[in-house]
Amino acid sequence: MDKLYDHKKVEQKIYESWEKGGYFTPKIPSASSGKVNAMKPFSIILPLPNANDPMHMGHALFTIQDIMVRYHRMLGEPTLWLPGGDHAGIETQFVFEKKLAKEGKSRFDFDRETLYKMISDFVEENKDVNKEQMKQLGFSLDWSRYHFSLEPEIVEKVLETFRKLFKDGLIYRAQRIVNFCTFCGTAFSDLEVDHVEKEESLYFLDYGPVQIATTRPETIFADVAVAVNPHDKRYEDPSTSLRTSMKIKEMRAVVPLIDKEIPIITDEEIEVGFGTGALKVTPAHDQLDFEIGERHNLPVVSCIDLSGKMINVPKELEGLYPKQAKAKTIEMLKEAGKLIKVEPLKHAVGVCYRCKNVLEPLPVPQWYVKTKPLATAAIEAGEKGTTKIFPERFEKLYFDWMKNIRDWNISRQIVWGPRIPVWYCLDCNPEILINFIDKEKRVVTGKYQNLKNYRFEDLIAGLQSIRVPIEATYTINNKCEKCGGNNLIQETDTFDTWFLSSQWPVNTLKSKDGDFPYFYPTSVLDTMWDILFFWVGRMMMMGIYLTGKVPFEMVHIHPRVVDKFGKKMSKSKGNVMNPIEMTEKYGADALRMALVYGTAPASDIAMSEDKIRAMRNFANKIWNASRFILSYEKEVKGKRLEVKNEDDQQILDELNKTIKGVTQNIENYHFGQAGEMIYDFFWHKFCDIYIEKTKERREEAQPTLLLVLSESLKLLHPFMPFITEEIWSLISNDKTDSKPLIINHWPMIN
Repeated sequence: MDKLYDHKKVEQKIYESWEKGGYFTPKIPSASSGKVNAMKPFSIILPLPNANDPMHMGHALFTIQDIMVRYHRMLGEPTLWLPGGDHAGIETQFVFEKKLAKEGKSRFDFDRETLYKMISDFVEENKDVNKEQMKQLGFSLDWSRYHFSLEPEIVEKVLETFRKLFKDGLIYRAQRIVNFCTFCGTAFSDLEVDHVEKEESLYFLDYGPVQIATTRPETIFADVAVAVNPHDKRYEDPSTSLRTSMKIKEMRAVVPLIDKEIPIITDEEIEVGFGTGALKVTPAHDQLDFEIGERHNLPVVSCIDLSGKMINVPKELEGLYPKQAKAKTIEMLKEAGKLIKVEPLKHAVGVCYRCKNVLEPLPVPQWYVKTKPLATAAIEAGEKGTTKIFPERFEKLYFDWMKNIRDWNISRQIVWGPRIPVWYCLDCNPEILINFIDKEKRVVTGKYQNLKNYRFEDLIAGLQSIRVPIEATYTINNKCEKCGGNNLIQETDTFDTWFLSSQWPVNTLKSKDGDFPYFYPTSVLDTMWDILFFWVGRMMMMGIYLTGKVPFEMVHIHPRVVDKFGKKMSKSKGNVMNPIEMTEKYGADALRMALVYGTAPASDIAMSEDKIRAMRNFANKIWNASRFILSYEKEVKGKRLEVKNEDDQQILDELNKTIKGVTQNIENYHFGQAGEMIYDFFWHKFCDIYIEKTKERREEAQPTLLLVLSESLKLLHPFMPFITEEIWSLISNDKTDSKPLIINHWPMIN
């Protein structure tokens, strides 16, 4: 053995030997073998990383899945860890658009087909980056089963699911308030919104008989009512004992600057303690206001369009962005004597999780899935324990989300993703607004009824996007069922990424003959709590809907990686650690062990270079101890293990305790404790104590030394696969079992 362990000489060589040996690919017993039901398989679906992104420290936590996979493979179970890559809709398009911006271009310079092809080529250039990085970290994924979320076969299965949901009456189109990013040009679900605390102002305005308080004076032009709480004593009629006097309800508020009269209404949802207790109701630009408007049959009037510019406002404000319009509106209110006072206010504001711009609540027609019928079965599966969640404390979070679930907005206004398979007849819906690039490369926008001088084929060839009125008719077929015409245009909204990934276990396992009936339901899903609803809940709903079975039997919630001070890692804070850099510096085994050692289930993992360096030192300890044991020159092969010395018996007893403890901890998802146990045994009990005691009686102790080393390597292998496999290969070739360590048997208690 070399005097020093050099991970750079070992890791790539070892991984290539595993791949060449086909050890990552499970062998499914054939029916004729009679062993189909002899041993239950173990299977995990990899949470999809963005196929275009390099690995971050959170991805390095796939180590936990690799520990489980390697452990079950060593138990002799047919073991599948199925990899995949996510097209990551908005995230990938956002990155690509930044690239375009550096070239002085934007998405609006291209028709959607051209833009899609450009993004596809961009992704293809970088798609293998994280695949190679996962190999660097030693992840024993079955690469022969790798899937990308936009593979034609996967996409077709997604479209089939949509059509099934549609036929079952679970798909509908509705115009509701959505979180809309006017920069990215798409809507986001409530769960995709980041909230940041902002120091802003509360403006008190004169609305005639009442005063209102608002943070958004620029939207007063879309007000349709003023609402007060029926139990607010400030609006009682002093001449009666009745609250919310008829007098106040008979009055009409007056929107300043435009002198528009609007009704005063009462609603239980109005917060009595906020501002004046009188709320300006703007259904087009606030979720609560939209809900109040629906209850009271109020009209929806917009003053901000999807590009983020002001519309239907005084000419001084037309075309401004809201921030500009706010400053100008405040100035105009002051001049008109309608601004009563201004108070400071600290509150949370929703921002786009990608570009960090403030989101606009806007009324946009979107496609929705009715989730209540789907959630019922997913809740029942959790309550019955068909699918368990560990740690158990996260079950409450799962049930809270699922029992209070809202219908799922599955449409996004981007190019990068599968288009929703719905068509609109242009002859029956001439009000459809079409954005396209004509033959002269000019961007043209107009309603179909005003574009009759363009050929239908040219509209489709240069198509960018369409805006379809909520009352428009549609079909899932390619011919109009109303007029029989063929001038149909497909919806340009694409699927929310989570709609594809919610079907991932079903669609990937059905892509290879024999996989679905054998490996589904999968054994474990390992993920972090923040996507317990995003992904886990939705996979539960869709898996049961499509197959009648849950997609996984156990949900394991893994920890979050934070810096050494307990702070979340982020580029803006400058505390990000690159797992690949750490791997190249200290070795994959050191990083893997550092990620696991000393962690409690679902608690934060404080990572530092010092911790990784310490685990590199542990790797050196393993190497040096092995070198000492394997360098013994006297003949010991064939010798039976005869324990005559008290020290030998003691170390074997400790080994048995360690085998039992590590096994139990892995089975119970206590990976941190398992890592600590094998670390403590090998470094302290084996190296510091036992090996030191054997130096004066090597020949007698050598069989015990070899046995303990061999069994320790097996215990360490799921955690530190490279160094253990390398040392295993160096142990004398005449050992009783010469199989590679990756497929060797898990140690038994002797």
